[in-house]
Amino acid sequence: MLAAAVFIYLFLSLAAGVLAGRLVKTESDFVSAGRKLPLIIATATVFATWFGSETVLGASSRFLDEGINGTIEDPFGASLCLLLVGLFFARPLYRMNLLTFGDYYKVTYGPKAEFVAAVFLILSYLGWVAAQLVASGIIIHSVIPWIGITQGVLISAFIVITYTVTGGMWAVSITDFIQTILIIVGLIIAAAILIPESGGISHLIDSAPENFFRINPERTWQGWLTHIAAWITIGLGSIPQQDVYQRVMASKNEKTAVRSSLLGAGLYLTIALIPLLLTLCSKQLLSEIPSDAQLTLPMLILNHTGTIVQILFFGALLSAVMSTASGALLAPAVILAENIVVPRLNVAPEDKSKLRITRICVILIGIISTGFALWRQDIYELVGEASVISLVGLFVPLCAGLFFKSRNEIAAIVSMIGGTTIWILAEFMETEIPPLLFGLAAAITTMVFISVILPQKRKDASLHD
Repeated sequence: MLAAAVFIYLFLSLAAGVLAGRLVKTESDFVSAGRKLPLIIATATVFATWFGSETVLGASSRFLDEGINGTIEDPFGASLCLLLVGLFFARPLYRMNLLTFGDYYKVTYGPKAEFVAAVFLILSYLGWVAAQLVASGIIIHSVIPWIGITQGVLISAFIVITYTVTGGMWAVSITDFIQTILIIVGLIIAAAILIPESGGISHLIDSAPENFFRINPERTWQGWLTHIAAWITIGLGSIPQQDVYQRVMASKNEKTAVRSSLLGAGLYLTIALIPLLLTLCSKQLLSEIPSDAQLTLPMLILNHTGTIVQILFFGALLSAVMSTASGALLAPAVILAENIVVPRLNVAPEDKSKLRITRICVILIGIISTGFALWRQDIYELVGEASVISLVGLFVPLCAGLFFKSRNEIAAIVSMIGGTTIWILAEFMETEIPPLLFGLAAAITTMVFISVILPQKRKDASLHD
């Protein structure tokens, strides 16, 4: 019965996405749902941005091993990102009325910066989409053991690619809204059954190891730097991301864009704590934790709940993963089409072939991400690496242009490439300081030096002459 319910759910998700395709008439409909989303749907899509594999499976497995400090990156950092978007970024970005985040770098700095930013944006999403497909494979395998994880990844990829390429942002928004309801209901019911069975919240907290819930880092410079790096990986790194931007732009007005981001931040953090509590239940109820900690929650649900709860939980879990996967798939495809392919084909803005090109790019990104998913299967690391790329490459030029009115294209390009290069070198050097901090420092330094200090030195030299 559980397997049948999962298949029915997958079919209904596919059908909903295909039906949403009827709303797509233009490129704007496909990319930003025609900027028509009301607050309730806009909030659901913001919430669903990251509530996927890394939240339910990745973060819970880290929580099991490392306690609350292992989950700073997600859900705490992810909630911080949505909060900052609502407070500082949603309003000015909405007013710019651009189709993609790549367009921001073109308008602010120039076409060369647009191209470099587009490359970094696309690269940052491959791991993100792959993580969702891995999670889908794990879920399907947990429910239907005769389907291997690899086969589950391929099935999920086919479904997500199909309904995303058909309905675009309308499909993402409608399925996000439905799936958000399933996520919340499924997780709350599972918690209502398993937490009392485990002795209640007080017992779970009391039985946890010492310092398990300590959110402060070790009182060393290395501990603090590692703690800061965890907060900003997604907290700042996911701000310059196309999926976040699409959700801001899809809102029906500026006020809705701001409110949906703030409400999404609160909803995300609240609901994301439930899988962590369920993981604590597994320590009480499971005789043995699986060698792959990412399988802990699925095993707990299968062994300690009835069929109805299992259907609700796995439906919620698949909802979370597939909604994140569809949004994460659409984002780089739009960037590839709008900021790399279309400009080089000299396609006119009103040309209907742009929509066809974007759909082809969805398929291409989907195939590449599926390859990543089959190659690497650590969900939390895939998501973290995706956010680091945008943090060290894109965040500094975004802030410099938005808040400091920088228009120096060379500075933006050098900042993107320099920050990413230093981060990669630091990764190979295996430094005690988190490598992303080296990359972020390099991005800031090059941006300031080329756009502020160097022009000032030239101005001073010309005055002396």
